Amino acid sequence: MGTVGSGVLNIIKKNNGKIEQTNGQTIVVKKALVRNLQKYQEFAEKVSLTTDFNEILSDPEIKIVTEVMGGLHPAKEYISEALSAGKNVITANKDLMAVFGSELIKLAQDNHCDLMYDASVAGGIPILRTLSDSYVGDHILEIQGIVNGTTNYILSQMDEKGLSYAAALKRAQELGFAEADPTNDVTGKDAAYKMILLCQFAFGVHIKLSDFSVQGINHLQGFDLQQAKKLSYTIKLIGIAKKIADQLFIEVAPCLLSNDALMANIKNEIMLCKL
Repeated sequence: MGTVGSGVLNIIKKNNGKIEQTNGQTIVVKKALVRNLQKYQEFAEKVSLTTDFNEILSDPEIKIVTEVMGGLHPAKEYISEALSAGKNVITANKDLMAVFGSELIKLAQDNHCDLMYDASVAGGIPILRTLSDSYVGDHILEIQGIVNGTTNYILSQMDEKGLSYAAALKRAQELGFAEADPTNDVTGKDAAYKMILLCQFAFGVHIKLSDFSVQGINHLQGFDLQQAKKLSYTIKLIGIAKKIADQLFIEVAPCLLSNDALMANIKNEIMLCKL
């Protein structure tokens, strides 16, 4: 019942009429797992709160479990237990799917459950569903994009408003674009996890974070963007995966883009992927 969890609850309740009209089903959010019951009492009238995951796991009426905890553990254990109990799972946890995705997908298949995770990479586009549904028979040579909205916002603020890296990061945190601990975003790790998932869908390969070069924006300063601007370039954090001579080149790094390039004009927290 944090920012994402409460958002999911509100969206489901707000759109339940449309959902029922579209497919004849009504979604009832029965229970929510929290660490502290008192902290989330404001939601007690909307959903039953529990601190015991087994209450969710053993409830035969609960058909779908949505994981919005983030991180690797105990998210992996909860998802594994839910799938083993025959429950369908939805997650937007790209860290988890990049590291344990193959294992969890097999577990879902073995238990005849759905594991839906297309929200884990640019869910608003949505790129994973597009790759799996529309490009499954195509031979993809390259995929690249701005796959982290937090760093794109920071770089846009530094470039357009002349903010320092620290000031732009602070503003991103105040607006909710950056976490209290922004390490994964600014070091490029978040974008790298997303590239791992994109490579699975685009090229059918399973790679690890240690298999390719990852560089973030945490060492960039205003001077770097000013110099780029003098040369008619802008700096963006780009994830790229490209087939070269039957091998796959993958990288996440800040890149110089000509001002007339498509991705150079993607501002603030917006993301873009292209094939």
